[in-house]
Amino acid sequence: MAETVTIARPYAEAAYQAAKEAGAVPKWDACLALLALAARDERVADLMARPGCPADERARFFLALLENVSAPKGKNADKAPGLDRFIRVLAENGRLPLLPEIYALFSLKKAEDEGVREARITSAFPLSEGDIKALLPQLETHFKVKLTPSVRVDAGLIGGVRVAVGDQVLDASVRGKLDAMTIALRN
Repeated sequence: MAETVTIARPYAEAAYQAAKEAGAVPKWDACLALLALAARDERVADLMARPGCPADERARFFLALLENVSAPKGKNADKAPGLDRFIRVLAENGRLPLLPEIYALFSLKKAEDEGVREARITSAFPLSEGDIKALLPQLETHFKVKLTPSVRVDAGLIGGVRVAVGDQVLDASVRGKLDAMTIALRN
C-alpha cells in the first residue's frame, strides 16, 4: 500500500499541476474519478494485466471510456486538456493500475489547494446530520480551516468525540480524559 502511494504521488502531483495550469481542475477531477472507478473493476484489471497487450492499446481503452461518457454522439468530447498525454504516459510506464491512488492523491491536493481538509470524527455513539452540522462550525473555528467530515463510531471512547485533522488531534472523549488522568496519577 505505502509503495503504491509513493509511486502514485509524483503522477498525481503532475496531473494536478497540469490541470491547474490549464484552468481545468474540475474537468480533470471528473475524468480521473471515472478512470479510477474503471481501474478498480476486476475485468478492467484483468485486461490491463494481460501479457502482450501494448501500452498504446491500454491507453486507447481508457481514453475511449472518457469519449463515450463525456460527449453525446456527433460532438467533440469536452475532455480535460492534457489528459490524453497523461494517460499515455501512465500506460507507457505500466502505471494505469495506480489510477485509484492517483485520483485519491489528486483529490487531496485539490482539497488542500481549496483550503478544505478532512475531519475524521470518531464518536462513541452515532451522530445525526444535525449533530454533525452543529459540531462542524466549532471544529472549523478550532482548526482554522474549512472541513469535510467523515464519521465513524467507536464505543470504546465511552462518550464524547475524537477529531483528527491531518496530524492534529482534538480528543474530547471520556476515554481520552481517563487516559490523561491515569498518566497524571502515575506521575
